[in-house]
Amino acid sequence: MSKFMKIKLVNHSILFFFVPFLIQAQVSPVVNSWLYNTTKTGSYYAKGNSTTIPNNILVNCQEVSYSSNWVYIKTKGIPSYPTGPFLDGNPSQSSNQNRIIKLPLKPVKNSGTPTGTRPGNIGMFINGVALFDYRDGVAWNPNTSSLCGGPGNPPCPGGMGVEMDWNRDAVVAERAGFDCSKGHPAMGNYHHHQNPSTFKLDIKNVSTICNLYDADGLYSLDSTKHSPLIGFAYDGFPIYGAYGYKNLDGKGDIVRMKSSYRLRNISTRTTSPTGTSVPAGPNVSNTYPLGYFKEDYEYIAHPNQTDYLDEHNGRFCVTPEYPNGIYAYFATVDEKWNSTYPYVVGPTYYGNVTGTTVSAINEAVTIYQFTTGINDQNDAEFDLKVFPNPSSNIVVIMVQGLVKTDVQLQLVDMQGKLVQATEILAGQTMGYFDIQTLYNGVYFIKATSGTNSTQYKINVVR
Repeated sequence: MSKFMKIKLVNHSILFFFVPFLIQAQVSPVVNSWLYNTTKTGSYYAKGNSTTIPNNILVNCQEVSYSSNWVYIKTKGIPSYPTGPFLDGNPSQSSNQNRIIKLPLKPVKNSGTPTGTRPGNIGMFINGVALFDYRDGVAWNPNTSSLCGGPGNPPCPGGMGVEMDWNRDAVVAERAGFDCSKGHPAMGNYHHHQNPSTFKLDIKNVSTICNLYDADGLYSLDSTKHSPLIGFAYDGFPIYGAYGYKNLDGKGDIVRMKSSYRLRNISTRTTSPTGTSVPAGPNVSNTYPLGYFKEDYEYIAHPNQTDYLDEHNGRFCVTPEYPNGIYAYFATVDEKWNSTYPYVVGPTYYGNVTGTTVSAINEAVTIYQFTTGINDQNDAEFDLKVFPNPSSNIVVIMVQGLVKTDVQLQLVDMQGKLVQATEILAGQTMGYFDIQTLYNGVYFIKATSGTNSTQYKINVVR
C-alpha cells in the first residue's frame, strides 16, 4: 500500500500597510496565483522516443505586474511538464508564444446578453498555458455535406471556426492527438480544451498514450480536497479543478462539481438543442457518435442542487482563495474523471470579457515580487505519494493536488550516500527514480522544499 508524505510550505509574503491598494493587489489571487519561473526550461517527446528532448524555452510565467484595474502576465506558453507527442499527424510542436495576457483585476458580471466563447485563447492556466473552449474550428457544412474548417478540410463559409449548426467537439474528435497531459498545439500554441491533469491518473483511461510516455500534468485530482485554483478566464473569473465545497457558503462535504449539460436523445441531427429545425448534420453513428458535435448537448438546470453548475459551467460560491465568495468556473469531469462538456468555460462567459493578449504594457504598473517561487497566499500543504513499495524497477513520487514550488528529491542509501537526485517542478505532478541497478536493501527518499524536508523509506527487492 502506498503512503503519503506531507510538506508544509511557509508563507513569506510581506504586506505594505502604508499603501492600501498594494494590500489589495498583493493578496488578490489573480495577482499571486501564477507559477513563477525565470530559470527552468521545458521538454517534449518525439514520436517513438520515450526520452524527453529539451526545448530550451522557459516554463510557466516570467513576470506578473498590475495597475489599479489590470493584471499583466508574461509567459512563453510552455508548461513544466513535457508536451507531445501528438500522434494524429499534427505537424506542430509547442513553441515560444512570448505573450502578455491582460486580465481585469476586478471582474464584473455581464448583466446583458452572455458573450459566447470563440476559437483560440479564452483564458489561461496558472502555468501560462492557453485555455481553448470545446471546439477545434471544424464544423459540418450543409452546402457540401462534409466537415469544413481545420487542416485537410475545405474552408467553412465565413471562415474557419465560424459558428454553424454542427460544431465539432475537440475533446472527442481530436483525442488521438492529445498528449498524456491532455493538450496539443495549434500553430505552435500549446493549449488545453479540458481539465489539465494526466490521462493515466483518471479512474477510467480513455487514451493509451500514457502507456508509452511518462504521465504528467498541471495537477492531480483529489476527491477529498477542494481542487486548486488552476487558471482564469478572459472575463477575469477564476477556474478551479473538478472538486469543491458542496454548499455555496464553503461548508459541508467536498463533492465533484457536475456539468448541467447532457447528451440529447437523438439519432438524426436535424434540430438544435432548443428544438428548432436546422440544416441536417450527419446521422449518429460510430463515425459521428453522440458528443461529436456541440449541438449534441442540451442544458438542464438543477436549481436545488448546488453541486451542479450553471450554463457557463460555474457558480457563485466560497473557495479557499475567496472566503467572501466569487463566481468560479470548474473543470468538469464524470465519476471516472473523464472530462465532460463544456469542460472548463462555456459555451458562454459569466462576466464581461475584457481580458486579451496584448503586445505591450502601455500604463504604469507595479511588478509583483514572488518570493523564491513560493506562492504568497495562506500557508499551503501538499502530499507526495510514493509507489510502488517494495519496488524492483522504478519508484514514482506523485504530487497529490498542485505543487506551487519546486520540490528537490534525493535517493540516499543507509549510510546517507546520495545515489540519485531529481526534482518536481512547480506545475508538475511526478518525479521518478530508476532503481534497476541498485542492490537489494533499504533506501530513503528525501523531499525538500525551501527549508522544509521529510523522508520516506523504500525497499528495493529483486
